[in-house]
Amino acid sequence: MKIAVVTDDGETISAHFGQATHCAVFTVEDGQIVARELLEKPHHAAHEHGDGHGHDHGHHQGGGLFRQFLPLIAGCQALISRGMGQRAFENLQQAGVEAVMTDIRDVETAVHAYLDGSITTDPKRVHFH
Repeated sequence: MKIAVVTDDGETISAHFGQATHCAVFTVEDGQIVARELLEKPHHAAHEHGDGHGHDHGHHQGGGLFRQFLPLIAGCQALISRGMGQRAFENLQQAGVEAVMTDIRDVETAVHAYLDGSITTDPKRVHFH
């Protein structure tokens, strides 16, 4: 099983999926974390190289950049965030990835809560634009 968590620093869950710079991917076997990778999200890599497109991040959440993001979370059953836009939420569902939105801030605490079933998803954390 794999669980993805959006983060900027690898330790704290980002407040918003679309603004996170990285994604931590945890590999879990027999209820234990056996591997952890910190991967840069595609839109942040593009901005660092000065693409200068001038569009708002939210505009891309369901588009081409989201499709570029999907390979990062290939094989993940869930993606944990503290919030996300409706379009990203719907795209995750369509990709078969459970979107888990929580008020937990610590990345590893949230992964363990997901594994033991104690995390709750707060639907009010989906931002409708």
